[in-house]
Amino acid sequence: MTVTDRTTAALPEALAETLAEPLPGALHGPVIDWFDAHARDLPWRRPEAGAWGVMVSEFMLQQTPVSRVLPVYEQWLARWPRPADLAAEPPGEAVRAWGRLGYPRRALRLHGAAAAIAERHGGEVPSDHAELLALPGVGEYTAAAVASFAYGQRHAVLDTNVRRVFARAVSGAQYPPNATTAAERKLARSLLPESEPVAARWAAATMELGALVCTARTPACGRCPIADRCAWRAAGSPAHDGPPRRGQSYAGTDRQVRGKLLAVLREALEPVPQVVLDAVWDEPVQRARALDGLVADGLVEPLEGGTYRLPLG
Repeated sequence: MTVTDRTTAALPEALAETLAEPLPGALHGPVIDWFDAHARDLPWRRPEAGAWGVMVSEFMLQQTPVSRVLPVYEQWLARWPRPADLAAEPPGEAVRAWGRLGYPRRALRLHGAAAAIAERHGGEVPSDHAELLALPGVGEYTAAAVASFAYGQRHAVLDTNVRRVFARAVSGAQYPPNATTAAERKLARSLLPESEPVAARWAAATMELGALVCTARTPACGRCPIADRCAWRAAGSPAHDGPPRRGQSYAGTDRQVRGKLLAVLREALEPVPQVVLDAVWDEPVQRARALDGLVADGLVEPLEGGTYRLPLG
């Protein structure tokens, strides 16, 4: 049974006939045409960004909105226009330049990827998916995104936005599972256009559709180019009935404490005494746990005499 068969089986007969057209072809044109007309002009989408600009953006955009990424991205590329430029600096400088983007381990991973690119690939971001995947800090999503967006290749690029679009339009669910499943990957591959350039455009278009129209809380179905083919709408927009969706709590968490400690270290040009870090957070047990975690993650380097700094290598 195909994806379309499963989707239409439980729908009224007339609607099932409307949706019976082979699903991929029915979605590609409207979504890509919408993207051509409505895509945001983002710096990492411009030709001059190159593969390195695409890779930097993909690291920064994980769990972080575009509005927060834009100024840091611009500063980053002005300072480190090539992977070798970043690799030549201590990893602590990457953490410092990361600012308040959050999840600062991404900065260390990006630095590690840059060092590997400089060492293994002559300073050029590789185009081969397997070689991208072999870079430190690069997972399946990032490898597929760079190969697709930078090199126009045919890969299933599954971020949260794309997964939500596919969950609604094809599977008839309000939200995708909390973690990406094998079934989602299989579905994404089945929806890929055969042409490499079109598949790359489809990947970008579905991501933009999820970011701007098929949003998590208030989808703008009236502006959606495939609203008339959406299985979720056809089923009456049923409420999510799966496991509770994970929240993004921050206040009072170890993440907040880690952020405050790192903020002090980013501003410091010299090693920071323990007493200065102690003033960041009143609760000593949580503060110590957060600091120990930063050290364990390689984001902070302890020195003799009870001082700390961003890592030098």
